[in-house]
Amino acid sequence: AKVGRNEPCPCGSGKKYKKCHGA
Repeated sequence: AKVGRNEPCPCGSGKKYKKCHGA
């Protein structure tokens, strides 16, 4: 499953993916 870097992180934090699990 790929998530865009500027899309909300699927972990549910409400942060953008790149600032959360997208490192």
